[in-house]
Amino acid sequence: MLKYSRKLTVLFGVLALMLIIASGCSSGQKENSGASKGKGREIKHELGTAHISGTPKRVVVLENSFVDAVTKLGVKPVGIADDKKKDMIEKLVGGPIEYTSVGTRSEPNLEIISSLKPDLIIADAERHKNVYRDLKGIAPTIVLKSREATYQETIDGFQTIAKALNKEKEGKQDLADHQKQMGSLKSKLPKKENRTIMLGVARTDSFNVHTSSSYDGEIMEILGFKHALQSKEAYKDVSLEQLSEINPDILFVSSNEGHTIVDDWKSNPIWKNLKAVKNGQVYDADRDLWTRFRGISSSEKLSKDLIQKVYGK
Repeated sequence: MLKYSRKLTVLFGVLALMLIIASGCSSGQKENSGASKGKGREIKHELGTAHISGTPKRVVVLENSFVDAVTKLGVKPVGIADDKKKDMIEKLVGGPIEYTSVGTRSEPNLEIISSLKPDLIIADAERHKNVYRDLKGIAPTIVLKSREATYQETIDGFQTIAKALNKEKEGKQDLADHQKQMGSLKSKLPKKENRTIMLGVARTDSFNVHTSSSYDGEIMEILGFKHALQSKEAYKDVSLEQLSEINPDILFVSSNEGHTIVDDWKSNPIWKNLKAVKNGQVYDADRDLWTRFRGISSSEKLSKDLIQKVYGK
């Protein structure tokens, strides 16, 4: 009986030891799993969440504002959807840049993107939502607003990109410097400046007004101007008669190359009677800088261009 009792004691001891070991292994597996996940970052974006590990080095960007953001953060993209206009991209970043064109912003080439072996793709919420599944099958992809983004959404997008690139500290400093720069530019406006201002895009047969809700409209108001057309709609096509009803004190006109509708309007008495025309306050606005680029650096350049033209400083 004593021998049998001793056998049971030994058996229970062995079972207890096995349970402890198994428990320890299970706990270790959980900890390792958690540690592995902790090495990455969960990046929330317009179409979901992307898990990004380490610091991405091979980045493909599919919109101009994303080029602005990643280069501001010290990253040179390996691929850019540049509409096959390298000169436009060099104009955006302020000099020569080496990269591979991945086609147009509206239809990026997925095969070329895949061949670049990216570790991060940054896509636009409007243009690229239909190819999002294909893109994230190539590499972790974050989708942000760019084409239809407001100024604040662009700032928010920059913060998300900084986090995705593992450069949050640099991103915060860049934003602080940006706010300081915008404040400095705002201080250049006369304290009693109360004139209304607006941008219009002149095409061959239409004139598209950018309202207070547009990207450039927001910047105008951030600088301290009063926008001539307050609206929740960012853009509106207007006739010459409708433009005369808005009648801004200062009018910037961005044109396509070649003949535009404004060329036809210039001989019309209604155009000649606009306050901005009569007072010599109609200015050219570079189409790329004012409507296509966006981003932190581009916003500063736009603001400087506006102030230099209106005040000569």
